[in-house]
Amino acid sequence: MTTAMHSAALPSARWHQKLLPLVGIGVLLMGWQVWSLSRGAESVLASFAPLPTLRSLWELLSTGALTPHIAVSLKRVILGLAIGSAVGVPLGVLLGTVGWLERATTIVLQLVRMISPLAWMPIAIMVFGVGDAPVYFLIGIATVFPIMLNTRAGISHIDRQWILAVRSMGARRWELLRLVYLPAVLTHVLTGFRLAVGIAWIVLVPAEMLGVSAGLGYYILDTRDRLAYSEMMAVILVIGGLGYCFDVAARWLSRRLIPHLQSEAG
Repeated sequence: MTTAMHSAALPSARWHQKLLPLVGIGVLLMGWQVWSLSRGAESVLASFAPLPTLRSLWELLSTGALTPHIAVSLKRVILGLAIGSAVGVPLGVLLGTVGWLERATTIVLQLVRMISPLAWMPIAIMVFGVGDAPVYFLIGIATVFPIMLNTRAGISHIDRQWILAVRSMGARRWELLRLVYLPAVLTHVLTGFRLAVGIAWIVLVPAEMLGVSAGLGYYILDTRDRLAYSEMMAVILVIGGLGYCFDVAARWLSRRLIPHLQSEAG
């Protein structure tokens, strides 16, 4: 009888888990509605209400007006993350394997890491001018540190006995990288990448206000100038949705790659 009751409770628990996110979304929508109408239906805040925002979102997506801006922002984020990964992963490996290099650069890297990426905006404009280049620079410098530090953490967690064992079997440097370092570090790299995605989206919007003529950050400024507040809120929703999709993709990639590399190493 206990088994039967347990089996009957399982579907209920599954439905409970599926409904909880919907409850959270419902509470968010109700709070959003109350906030937008807190100063009356005729106030500016009423333009940020869920219904006008969702209507503007549908119009922007169905007419394709937002598509070029989404494409430009995605390109900038992807290239910025690629720059951060291309610098952060090798640097993390070097810091984890070369002791004197880590000791020599620890203070410098910690000082630079504590500087807000947005503080580099004037320098980025002076060095790279206006356009895409300063945006790539800001996203790259913002994302390099979480990737680098997590890669370094992955290296530090490797059992040195594994390295000695693989070397004693005559493994070359590439085989050592493929069989030991890569499987051990990948989990940490993907964790750093997920953190970097969130940071990239935070930096993207102000970075795209630096003299560019397209992108989601630019479009927010454009809607502000046109007093199109419901469109502004719709773009904010798009930014959040795209960031969530990036995080889901990173988690999916982690689930796909890590078991494959672990089985290959075994």
